[in-house]
Amino acid sequence: MSDRNASPLIRLRGITKTYGRGDAAFQALRGIDLDIHAGEFVAIMGPSGSGKSTLMNILGCLDTAAGGTYHYDDIEVGSLTVDQRALLRRYALGFIFQSFNLLARTSALENVELPLLYRGLSRRIRHEKAAAALEAVGLGDKLRNTPAELSGGQQQRVAIARALVSEPRTLFADEPTGNLDSATTIEIMELLSRLNREQGITLIMVTHEDDVAGWAHRRIHIHDGRIASDERSLQTTAAHP
Repeated sequence: MSDRNASPLIRLRGITKTYGRGDAAFQALRGIDLDIHAGEFVAIMGPSGSGKSTLMNILGCLDTAAGGTYHYDDIEVGSLTVDQRALLRRYALGFIFQSFNLLARTSALENVELPLLYRGLSRRIRHEKAAAALEAVGLGDKLRNTPAELSGGQQQRVAIARALVSEPRTLFADEPTGNLDSATTIEIMELLSRLNREQGITLIMVTHEDDVAGWAHRRIHIHDGRIASDERSLQTTAAHP
């Protein structure tokens, strides 16, 4: 769990984002103030077009704000160059997507290794770290399988292992169970909850599903580019057997 007395890991003040110009301009975010502490499990919710995906992209350094300030671990993200933001993503952030984004003709082990290629690690070390990450998500016996040889839930576990192999402080999950059935959804959410609880990884998840959001410690609802509500849960779905 997070220490709310400590400085926040993520601090947003007055964040705005506008797409287009003139009559075609659309203000996706309209002044977001938000603190997220290390170790929190946060669900960001909202209807289509509410701004939740835009907020996630800014938090994950995949996009930049038009106005306001964003500090990650006391680093002013808005002042970073493109290359510096890429380094922050590479060493501090991990990403899980709804569509898995796995290379089809590549083994699970090689898919998980990909983030480590950019760090210049040796082949042996890449293999060791990727194998350990797959073991951590319950796929130690599927190292050589391609995505076509895996179920949807197993593919998402590979994607989670790929996000974890870089040992990120913060994990971003964009609709991580959107393509999964209800039983597999529970398996994936149990895994994410365990990673948050046991490894202290800060987990920020976008979802439109109430039952999935129920695993989080905190729910932030976005509406028309603003935070409509920010609620903490004393008991999450993860607390139930």
